[in-house]
Amino acid sequence: MRDSRPQLLDVLFDEASAADKGPLHNVQQRAVALLKLNRAVKGLLPAPLHPWCRVANFRQGILVLETANASWMMRLRYEQPNLLSALRAQILPSLSSIDIRINPALMAKSSNLQQQADKKPANSQTDTPMRTLSVESAEQLRGLASRSPEKLRKTLERLASMAGEGANATSRDK
Repeated sequence: MRDSRPQLLDVLFDEASAADKGPLHNVQQRAVALLKLNRAVKGLLPAPLHPWCRVANFRQGILVLETANASWMMRLRYEQPNLLSALRAQILPSLSSIDIRINPALMAKSSNLQQQADKKPANSQTDTPMRTLSVESAEQLRGLASRSPEKLRKTLERLASMAGEGANATSRDK
């Protein structure tokens, strides 16, 4: 009887690497090689380029690098001759050229990581402006609540009771 239950990818890769055959083993070897090459390339590049550049592929003697946008692509082009000679000398003697391509997804990923690193919990509350509900608006909400169904009335009254408070200081427990 055939075992058709779902299996973890780690199990599939381990079985393929133990047998040293199959397409999964080839994919795994290629991925590991590209990761090592990516680490080597980042080690040769200046630090400001690290988050904005990565190795995409290496085939037929051409190293394909991805970068976030055109400005980082130009900076990478300035480093291209040094990178080419260093890679030929140290790692890839068969390297003939470096192709640089723009991948906007890299920009979004790096921007998100940088924004998360820049956020500080203590400063995040003080940086955002506090919104307040005016007394006049609270009166209007109470008037509307008096003509509303029960559930909506309670919600509107709770909102009206927050007049003068900051929006960030609200509590869901009321």
